[in-house]
Amino acid sequence: MEEWGNTTTVTEFVLVGFSRQPYVRAALFVFFLIMYAVTITGNGLIMLLIVVDSHLHTPMYFFLSNLSFIDMGYVTTSVPQILAHCFKDKAVIPFGRCFAQMSISLFLGVAECLLLAVMAYDRFVAICSPLHYTVIMSRKVCVILAVSLWISSFLLTIIPCFSMPIYFCGHNVVNHFTCEVQAVLKLACSDTSANGLSMLITSVFTLLFPFAFILLTYGRIGLAVLRIRSAQGRGKALSTCGSHLAVVGIFYGTAMTEYVRPQAKTFTDKEKIVSVFYGIVTPMLNPLIYSLRNRDVKEALGRLIARKVGK
Repeated sequence: MEEWGNTTTVTEFVLVGFSRQPYVRAALFVFFLIMYAVTITGNGLIMLLIVVDSHLHTPMYFFLSNLSFIDMGYVTTSVPQILAHCFKDKAVIPFGRCFAQMSISLFLGVAECLLLAVMAYDRFVAICSPLHYTVIMSRKVCVILAVSLWISSFLLTIIPCFSMPIYFCGHNVVNHFTCEVQAVLKLACSDTSANGLSMLITSVFTLLFPFAFILLTYGRIGLAVLRIRSAQGRGKALSTCGSHLAVVGIFYGTAMTEYVRPQAKTFTDKEKIVSVFYGIVTPMLNPLIYSLRNRDVKEALGRLIARKVGK
């Protein structure tokens, strides 16, 4: 018997997807294609504006550019494959590509969890300590935070993936539309209790702790907002944080439903739908509810268009 990464009799996996009906798959192809196009266009535009417009060279938009990069990478690891499989009766993915897809998706997912917590801290400093904001969130500090979260994400995902042996001995039909780690692990013929425990512990550090930190941070922000006397000031503070809370609610809510719970022996269709929300819907909504409705981003877009038209 070959090991995970070196020695297994399984050389490929068969992805079940959502449906075997041709008309359903055609509708899903259009649906996912539109979502993918919106995700890449929206996040790509945000990154472009942040790079070319000096008015957006602030800590908030620095972290936002990291978020857009993560979202673009996250959907690109799975959606193009989903679109291609919509036209196949038997969706097959090689073993190595499946492992790579799981590793990259986990890595980017953990990075987004940690990044949303860092962005919450940025908003906390901006609202609760506005006079010291530029000192506390200096360029050096922002770079250190960004590098730290990327390294931490690597250690929390890639190393456990390679350090735990998992054995497959024949069963290769994955009840999912992509190589979701929870779905693939259910096919292992070896004891995966240690892997499940490791995933649960990792989920605590990457989901529960950051989520609790975000809730605590916004609780402090809420108290600070209540002390603002002017209604205009309170409205501005709430609008700054409201979009971030919307992103946090969708992403953490669906991800914790999937990972922070005891795992069943089978992977259900309901779990596939949940994974669509944190894996595809959230990356599409991020630029829409967090950035494109933001006045600074709209003004930057207007300046970019004006420069192009002026030429």
